[in-house]
Amino acid sequence: MPLDKAKTIITDIKNGNVKPIYFLMGEEPYYIDGISSFIKDTILSEEEKGFNQIVLYGRDVSIDEIVSNAKRYPMMADKQVVIVKEAQDLSRTIENLAAYAENPQPTTVLVICYKYKKLDARKKLAKTIKKTGELFESKKLYENQVPDWIKRVLAGRGYTITPKAAQMLTEFLGNDLSKVNNELQKLQLIIKPGAQITPQLIEQNIGISKDFNNFELQNAIGERDIKKAYSIVQYFAQNPKNNPLVMTVALLYSFFSKLLKYHALTDKTQASKALGVNPYFIKDYQLAARNYPMKKVSAIIGHIREVDMKSKGVGAANIEQGDLLKEMLVKIFN
Repeated sequence: MPLDKAKTIITDIKNGNVKPIYFLMGEEPYYIDGISSFIKDTILSEEEKGFNQIVLYGRDVSIDEIVSNAKRYPMMADKQVVIVKEAQDLSRTIENLAAYAENPQPTTVLVICYKYKKLDARKKLAKTIKKTGELFESKKLYENQVPDWIKRVLAGRGYTITPKAAQMLTEFLGNDLSKVNNELQKLQLIIKPGAQITPQLIEQNIGISKDFNNFELQNAIGERDIKKAYSIVQYFAQNPKNNPLVMTVALLYSFFSKLLKYHALTDKTQASKALGVNPYFIKDYQLAARNYPMKKVSAIIGHIREVDMKSKGVGAANIEQGDLLKEMLVKIFN
């Protein structure tokens, strides 16, 4: 997981094991920003930064200019730091950095922030940096991996969080780790060190309803709690901006797709791993499996797809979000 690798890089730097090149690439900008900021803040003292730290932008420089800056010697310091942000703008010529990577300046820490793209591992630059520096790929987490990421990040900071609270944050913020981290930092300002983050805290401080959200709708449907499901859908209909239909449809489609997979499992003890969900939530699938036979689950998935198409204007026009959700519930419960 990128989190473990990022921690290792930061620990190495703290211990004085600083590489001459850090090539930070991948779809998830959170770790790229985090590692580059750590290097920017810690390698040099404030007095040394004035002459020995430079930030360049890919759209404004060439590979030759980067190399020229990297080959400079530090002034009144042991090292200089050169950070290239938005280096993905240099993707057409980035391989030209291979010559420098073969013999990097030992007194320079060159940081390349190559967001949303990655190097071709078969080519020379990637192979060379693996030998002489640090090649870090920041992969985007799947949404079902985010609750565990939240738990681990908070544990590292001395906090805990309930599974439901982690699920609420994920549902509301998705897999944008920067957004998730911002909300976690807000909560940390409010609660005492070592405290547990609960759904109540999230509702009070982030504005996500602990009773009327997609997670609770999924649970109500799984439990066949018809009254609760309709009350949540009614709330969604009255607050469409905060509860977009596309999010509800995506979550329910994912839930019933996993439920179909659960039905097909011969060894239910492996359900958590097979479905990619926290073991805490397997009980929800066990209950839903009793309430919805395999054939019914297949039909429900078809109904959800139909609602998704209608919400996009296919086969229907100008139908209110609330009406589409109520229609979906009718087909699920009947």
